[in-house]
Amino acid sequence: MNSSKITVANEQIQNHSGDGYLKFKLNRQTLGILSMKYTQEAIVIPVESITSMPNMPPCILGLMNWRSRIIWSIDLPEMLNLESLDTRLHQYNAIIIRVESVLLGLIVQEIIGTVRFMPDLIRSPVGQVASSLVPYLRGCVMQEKEILLLLDARAIVQSSILHND
Repeated sequence: MNSSKITVANEQIQNHSGDGYLKFKLNRQTLGILSMKYTQEAIVIPVESITSMPNMPPCILGLMNWRSRIIWSIDLPEMLNLESLDTRLHQYNAIIIRVESVLLGLIVQEIIGTVRFMPDLIRSPVGQVASSLVPYLRGCVMQEKEILLLLDARAIVQSSILHND
């Protein structure tokens, strides 16, 4: 039996272990990941497909139609007090998330793909990132020279910014 095939097979098995996450750029310098458990779909939509609504916080871009449902679209970097998206874009990268019965469209700079991490790689974000980000994070993952922010979908959906309580 060829030992190099066994090594490749073992590496593939190891690469498929751990929890699945969608990896994306929040803005030019910040990378984020979201649990696939909450991710419904990653899509590219024309800017015109979002209808802006008056008297909303700056992070709420407006309403969009997704699979015959009307959902809110959120400028995620703006919500997190990061550099917001370029307003001259022709299309948006949207991540549709579901937390229980709530659907949201999170608009990000770029969708990169999926990654897997073992839970023990997730570290506390305290002291690693700006304190304003911590309430929206489940942790962070150090990958090579990058910090991946593990966003908490539930905290995003329940954010006081999105509710007029």
